[in-house]
Amino acid sequence: METSAQFVFTTCPDATTAQTVAQALVNEGLAACVNVLPGVHSIYRWKGETETADEILLLIKTTTDRYSDVERRILALHPYELPEVVAVPIVNGLAPYLAWLENPETKS
Repeated sequence: METSAQFVFTTCPDATTAQTVAQALVNEGLAACVNVLPGVHSIYRWKGETETADEILLLIKTTTDRYSDVERRILALHPYELPEVVAVPIVNGLAPYLAWLENPETKS
């Protein structure tokens, strides 16, 4: 089944930011669902230094046609200078679930 479904990943510095971003994306119809995954410990290079941070990962379920709006909304709400915003296509999955993901308003 060909799908336009995708996951978008972003990390947040705290629960308040994660909740704000997740709630906005779902309430505004930009994502069918956002999983909020606490307990992520990140180690990364930033401005020539190795940094560490405890973060919260958002797993955003959306579609390719909504990506630019999702990205724009994350950037508007996110406190990081350079937030992670990465999209990965969903190649296959349960057909009824993917149909819901693409049009969550049609399911009750």
